[in-house]
Amino acid sequence: MKELLGKQAFISDMDGVIYHGNLLLPGVKEFVAWLNEHEKRYIFLTNSSERSPRELRQKLLRLGLDVGEEHFYTSALATASFLKSQCPGGSAYVIGEPGLVGAMYDAGFSMNDVNPDYVVVGETPSYSYEKILRAAHLVRNGAKLIGANPDVTGPVEGGIAPATGALISPIEMTSGKKAYFVGKPNPLMMRHAQKRLGVHSEDTVIIGDRMDTDIIAGIEAQMDTVLVLSGVTSREDLHKYPYRPTYVLDGVGDIPAFAREGEA
Repeated sequence: MKELLGKQAFISDMDGVIYHGNLLLPGVKEFVAWLNEHEKRYIFLTNSSERSPRELRQKLLRLGLDVGEEHFYTSALATASFLKSQCPGGSAYVIGEPGLVGAMYDAGFSMNDVNPDYVVVGETPSYSYEKILRAAHLVRNGAKLIGANPDVTGPVEGGIAPATGALISPIEMTSGKKAYFVGKPNPLMMRHAQKRLGVHSEDTVIIGDRMDTDIIAGIEAQMDTVLVLSGVTSREDLHKYPYRPTYVLDGVGDIPAFAREGEA
């Protein structure tokens, strides 16, 4: 654990690591206080595309945690940045929440439900049969299909909810086209986060609750990884994967707890 505590930078997932829905998880306040006290560089990297960094900051404030906007990076921002590099000034039909729509506008894209360059899908509770029909029609007519992240499910307060991977599946099946996903485990997200932190991979650790996104993304980026069991993965699930995290903890609160034990 001494090696983990000595890392310069921490990239942490949010859903299932920091909170479930509107419930802050145990030990999170202590973890963030430890990061600040020891002047660690950190960023909360979330595959969720629903909220902007400002909204994420406001959400954590409501939960009693004060974290600046500069510490957040979302799959919506990564998606918009990627598409801007591919098709500057393009247009898109977006199925998603304000965090995704706003990121696309900020990247110079216009909204278009007739002949867009892209159909972009993120998490949203307002999914509908009509939107599936429209998206599939546009993709069949030449629009490229983009998913903000490949997650099939995500943790919410009181259970599990369908995420982008599940929502985009009917569009893929109806159109006959496969989506390109920008969020984790796509290395784009990790490179963006590392660039913001300005730290080499050997000095960085990624913390997450999903083996198939967070942990594999960290391994492929040659970072140490921490799997926390506060989200969708249990200890019994580990045998299902051909790779393992560097550390397995009950939650992020274990990190400052270990640090206090070392100082005692």
